[in-house]
Amino acid sequence: MKFCRLIHSILLIRATNFGVSGKTYMFRISNVGLSTSLNFRIQGHKMKLVEVEGSHVIQNLYDSLDVHVGQSITILVTLDQPPKDYYIVASTRFTKTVLTATAVLHYANSNAPVSGPVPAAPANGFDWSMEQARTYRWNLTSNAARPNPQGSFHYGTITPTKTIVLANSAPLINGKLRYAVNGVSYINPDTPLKLADYLNIPGVFSTNSLSELPSGRAATLATSVMATSLHDFIEVVFQNNENTMQAWHLDGYDFWVVGFGSGQWTPDKRKSYNLVDALTRHTTQVNPH
Repeated sequence: MKFCRLIHSILLIRATNFGVSGKTYMFRISNVGLSTSLNFRIQGHKMKLVEVEGSHVIQNLYDSLDVHVGQSITILVTLDQPPKDYYIVASTRFTKTVLTATAVLHYANSNAPVSGPVPAAPANGFDWSMEQARTYRWNLTSNAARPNPQGSFHYGTITPTKTIVLANSAPLINGKLRYAVNGVSYINPDTPLKLADYLNIPGVFSTNSLSELPSGRAATLATSVMATSLHDFIEVVFQNNENTMQAWHLDGYDFWVVGFGSGQWTPDKRKSYNLVDALTRHTTQVNPH
């Protein structure tokens, strides 16, 4: 697992037939960076969140929205303000140096350019961002899964097969800074994993190299593979003990993000899980500590 720093911020807006007063427009915002969250806002306008990574959500109104690495959201914006030009802003979050990119929302009959300071992102940082994430709820009346005896959308009633706790860290290994999960920093084998698995080639990887719980052992290098079985239903806890935001992506699958919390995870945290209308996601942010 390797992370890179965002070195610049780009906001692209294609303005076609924009700016008619009273009309509602849809924006799709994607964070295609590698390590940095961003905050998106439109001066003087409320944003109605309608979709997050393919899930229709309860349509709450927001002044600004945090979009984390690898995530996409859809908003509706009604042009209900006095006709003039307004800032559209994207800025980095949780970085020492805040990088900002702007565009202009132009009303069709505007005679006034953008004015005033560029609207600032929320100042409360990680706690504010986590509270906002908790407000993202599946809209069960709009395009949600319908009753199906074999449908796994009843995720809150399924007993997990196992619990896996994955803790990220940034250790020095052989004098080099690397990232690790449960004390193991991944290295690519010469033989592709799928080929080694299909042909039963020994020595390429071991399913014992990565423990299902943080071990506390010294960090090592390995081609880490974790074994599960077909139809397993797994509870995964992402434990971030670092000082920076982390992003986790599950390739080829989606999952329900049922809770965010602070401190070390314990089984008692399950009491706060959202087991009714949590979103299905492909990527989730994990706040520091």
